[in-house]
Amino acid sequence: MLDLKRREFITLLGSAAAAWPLAARAQQRERPRRIGVFMPGAASDPEYQARNAAFLGGLGELGWSAGRNLRVEYRWGMGNTERYRAIAAELVALEPDIILALGTATVTALLKITRSVPIVFANVSDPVGSSLVASLARPGGNATGFASSEFGFGGKWLELLKEIAPKVSRVAVMRDSAIPSQMGLFGAMQSLAPSLRFQLHPIDMHDADDIERAVKAFADTPDGGLVVPASARGIIHRDLIISLAARHRLPAMYAYRIHVANGGLISYGIDSDDQFRRAASYVDRILKGEKPADLPVQNPTKYELAVNLKTAKALGLDVPPSLLARADEVIE
Repeated sequence: MLDLKRREFITLLGSAAAAWPLAARAQQRERPRRIGVFMPGAASDPEYQARNAAFLGGLGELGWSAGRNLRVEYRWGMGNTERYRAIAAELVALEPDIILALGTATVTALLKITRSVPIVFANVSDPVGSSLVASLARPGGNATGFASSEFGFGGKWLELLKEIAPKVSRVAVMRDSAIPSQMGLFGAMQSLAPSLRFQLHPIDMHDADDIERAVKAFADTPDGGLVVPASARGIIHRDLIISLAARHRLPAMYAYRIHVANGGLISYGIDSDDQFRRAASYVDRILKGEKPADLPVQNPTKYELAVNLKTAKALGLDVPPSLLARADEVIE
């Protein structure tokens, strides 16, 4: 009887010992994964909050939830590009499993700090020309993601500006000097400008005072208009830019719908929220074992055209019915 009990105890002990590695592995699998998020703007900005909500919503559809199997660490650039490298170093020091980054300048800063932590980016223009990836099909390093626009967007912006404001002959292009690809974008726009009878004038955006001085000086000569390409500074300073356009009666073309919602005239660009929902799928795949080097950079799939009729009326513009018919959103 005693021998029987001893044998049962040894058998039970052996079974439990065999189960311990399985339990340990299960516990390890359930360890919350850590995601770093680097946004160039302010945490209080509703535009960046909308993009973050789209990202978290995309993750939720894939079974990831902050506080359950995810920890999300945020860092906000506040438009201060001089601090981006320090912010990137701070985020990498947290040892995240992966980092989501918005915009060329944030990814550039991160790649100066790490070549091992996986990075998924969104809203990056010309990632190959900016040396973020080796190629779109085979990124080759620790970064991949979703491109924002091609140089062809510049021509589209000029065409739409001419359509809604045919009297404009001088166009100030408000470039973000932190984005190297915007120099190439300006060159592409220059090649098309003569066919539309436009003279282009670059304005390099830095801080609010620089923007105000440059726009005021440009507006001293009549028949002017503005183009504001996609950039973090264009979003951060959007209220100032929109008010300057209204004050100086400058028809303005924007890359983001948020500008039109806040009083700008017209916008054409990618659906940014869609990019962040799609970015969640890459984060999911990398967390499950795939490598950024093998995931191709994807181009935009959704675009949106928005027009603000109230602003058009204030500028004395008659919006062509053909343009209104193509618009995805018309603000009355």
